[in-house]
Amino acid sequence: MSTVRTEPLLHHDLRGIPRFHLKSSILEPASLSYSRQFRFHGRRFSSFKPPRKPFDVKASSSVAAAAAVVETFDFTDIFFSETFPLKWTEIVEGWMFVRLDKEKNKQNWQLTVGCRLPGKWILHWGVSYVDDVGSEWDQPPTDMRPSGSVSIQDYAIETPLLKAPSTTEGEDLYEVKISIKPDSTIAAINFVLKDEETGAWCQHEGRDFKVSLVDFLRGDNNIIGEKKGFGIWKGTLRQLSNIFLGGESSHSKENGSNSVSNNDEQDDTCLGGFYEELPLVKQVPVHNSVSVSVRKCPNSAKNILYLETDLPGDVVVHWGVCRDDTKKWEIPAAPHPPKTTIFRSKALRTLLKQKEGLKGCSGLFTLDKDISGFLFVLMVKENTWLNSMGNDFFVPLSNSSNLVQSRKDQYETTHILKKTDGGNEEVSDSVYTDGVINEIRNFVSDISSEKNCKTKTKEPQESILQMIEKLAAEAYSFFRSSMPTFSEEAVLEREVKEYPSKVPSGTGSGYDILCQGFNWESSKSKRWYKELKEKVKELSSLGFSIVWLPPPTESVSPEGYMPKDLYNLNSRYGTVEELKDLVKKFHDVNIKVLGDVVLNHRCAHYKNQNGAWNIFGGRLNWDDRAVVADDPHFQGRGNKKSGEFFHAAPNIDHSQDFVRRDLKEWLCWLRKEIRYDGWRLDFVRGFSGGYMKDYLEASEPYFAVGEFWDSLSYSHGVIDHNQDAHRQRIIDWINSTNGTAGAFDITTKGILHSALEQHEYWRLSDAKGQPPGVIGWWPSRAVTFIENHDTGSSQGHWRFPSGKEMQGYAYILTHPGTPAVFYDHVFSHYQSEIASLISLRNRNDIHCRSTVKITKAERDVYAAIMDDKVAMKIGPGYYEPQSGSRRWSLALEGNDYKVWEAS
Repeated sequence: MSTVRTEPLLHHDLRGIPRFHLKSSILEPASLSYSRQFRFHGRRFSSFKPPRKPFDVKASSSVAAAAAVVETFDFTDIFFSETFPLKWTEIVEGWMFVRLDKEKNKQNWQLTVGCRLPGKWILHWGVSYVDDVGSEWDQPPTDMRPSGSVSIQDYAIETPLLKAPSTTEGEDLYEVKISIKPDSTIAAINFVLKDEETGAWCQHEGRDFKVSLVDFLRGDNNIIGEKKGFGIWKGTLRQLSNIFLGGESSHSKENGSNSVSNNDEQDDTCLGGFYEELPLVKQVPVHNSVSVSVRKCPNSAKNILYLETDLPGDVVVHWGVCRDDTKKWEIPAAPHPPKTTIFRSKALRTLLKQKEGLKGCSGLFTLDKDISGFLFVLMVKENTWLNSMGNDFFVPLSNSSNLVQSRKDQYETTHILKKTDGGNEEVSDSVYTDGVINEIRNFVSDISSEKNCKTKTKEPQESILQMIEKLAAEAYSFFRSSMPTFSEEAVLEREVKEYPSKVPSGTGSGYDILCQGFNWESSKSKRWYKELKEKVKELSSLGFSIVWLPPPTESVSPEGYMPKDLYNLNSRYGTVEELKDLVKKFHDVNIKVLGDVVLNHRCAHYKNQNGAWNIFGGRLNWDDRAVVADDPHFQGRGNKKSGEFFHAAPNIDHSQDFVRRDLKEWLCWLRKEIRYDGWRLDFVRGFSGGYMKDYLEASEPYFAVGEFWDSLSYSHGVIDHNQDAHRQRIIDWINSTNGTAGAFDITTKGILHSALEQHEYWRLSDAKGQPPGVIGWWPSRAVTFIENHDTGSSQGHWRFPSGKEMQGYAYILTHPGTPAVFYDHVFSHYQSEIASLISLRNRNDIHCRSTVKITKAERDVYAAIMDDKVAMKIGPGYYEPQSGSRRWSLALEGNDYKVWEAS
């Protein structure tokens, strides 16, 4: 699903998240909340960290001339002065650790949880007992609770982390120690780490941390230190855990011996604990400002502009000037300030001078008197750009000018450009295109300001429209300059398949090909619906029959996965009218549209009397009865949860009649109002599939696919060949919906990922010679994919092996199931190869139930034949389909893949 910026927990996407797990150098699925780095994103924890690259600034050739012109700035005769607030986020890095070892008295064991990162940290924890393994949390015994602990209802306690005694000055190391008696009946300790300053929760694999004290809990993939934390109990528990596992994960440090002795008298000496460090990153809100003052130079009549800011480190001003109301950027004549470079003949970049002995930097700019305005944006460390509410900062340079009035209270900055690898070229493209977009917005504002005029002639209207069209064409040509074009004739000529008139509800025609129509960055443009609208005909030409659109509702997280008011469809992707128009455009070219709906959780509007966010507003103004009672954070009064918890937002109780009624009405309203054809269902592990069955039967979707993300099976850090248990869990969920929906085939992605990365193509055949994923057992309900907005895009939590993407698409686009192609791959250099594979699939009528005959599955090659029509192979090894009753002709060939057609 998705993430949000660091905000208080209840105002916010670790969405029921896809989960990823790291046990070795091999990246494995388990949780987006735990990768090589934690990052508090409310709901998802991202590991993205832009590389540091210093800004390359060369001194302007006009430095001497500039020095001669610029005078010492005097704060007299100032006709413009304003301070603009700057709000941004800074990344603070640290780590947390979990340690289990013997206490000094050699009798009790001790669990230590700590972190090295500024904040007010709270350990929210509970225990599981041996006789009720798998049940919800219980409170620990009183004598086990550290001082300062506070009870949370009857299921958990919260203990503050205290500064460690050994902490040196300038360091921030906080920890809490829990003593565990060897005669205890506790099977596991469960916990999450909370930062009270931001309200963010640190989870493990999207769920609670779990430290197992007995080895029969090993089947739980969410255990911390699972290779070293067993076998510490004697007696009954000792019999269950008499095997102490050796080895060491790539991210663990051993604390104590891991050897095993068969002599009971030596048990106390042979048993050891474990130590794990987990990188931790959180976003801290930072408040700065930039001040601008302008005065007239009495000698030259030029404008002298003084800019200063308290932003830390090197700050670069990307700037230009304008001469009229259009605010069109241009470069002023020299002289320019020192350390200024010209960017693409469209703007200037000046490195501000550090203020001696003071925090911050400043710059002085001399501008001709005929210039109407000064435009700029700021770049701080790591290519973070700051602007004014999505627009450039604008400073009027005439005290009589009515171009723009000061709007101090309205200025609020955010990150406006994506973080790049540090290259100026990529950032500059965004600045340029943003300028084009801003010009269009300015024209629209001008039109809006004249809407009350009673008389309007035709000529001015046409002139304005022509200018807008010109600017739009310029922006469009910029984005499409490197993309292949598709003629309208090609779109109209695309054959529309005649499918059976009666198909199972929610499973489509069987011949569908799905495109995910967005990525993790799409919400940042705030006009995604308009941008995607320009690609509708292109997607139709490529052969897609379904497109999956992002979550449409108002959301605390910009990506949409923390919904608030379900009936408010004005989101970061665009307005409700733009959404309707986009859906209509897709329908015009015979493409079905899926809405991304989040049913497991919902962000509240108000707090209850105890300060818990569980009171909802908007059309569905539920109270705390809509929140499950065993959610440890939101004090719900509903029934217990029927699935996994999502800790970043209130978990909705679907057993309530009024909740089910309201959600059914909402889904039917979306079908009627927006004309959605079906659903992409977020975090379906959060509640029973029986409730989902009710929602799907009520809304009658053409196609529905659930995100049932579960961890694959691993042994000693290596993926197991047999993943039957994993795919069975996905199929169990599909069964619970009575087959009214499909599910993403995460089993196939995980096995493909490992097979290609490790050159172990034999993994692509199970023990019975069938595909090892869901497509091998229930292909009509399997939606295959290799990447999505969580695993790839700018998040990259479980990115497909680089350079092998086309092998992955050669597999899923020739095999049964319903293949899904990721937006970033569609509009990339892979487009022509993907289009060829889709065309081959369509003309050979490969469908979700096509038969598969695996003909080769060895270390370096995998090959299969589908419906006796299409043969394929991936991997560097040799394979050619044998000629018999059919002759094979090579249809497609790429990097380590080939596809043949029968003739």
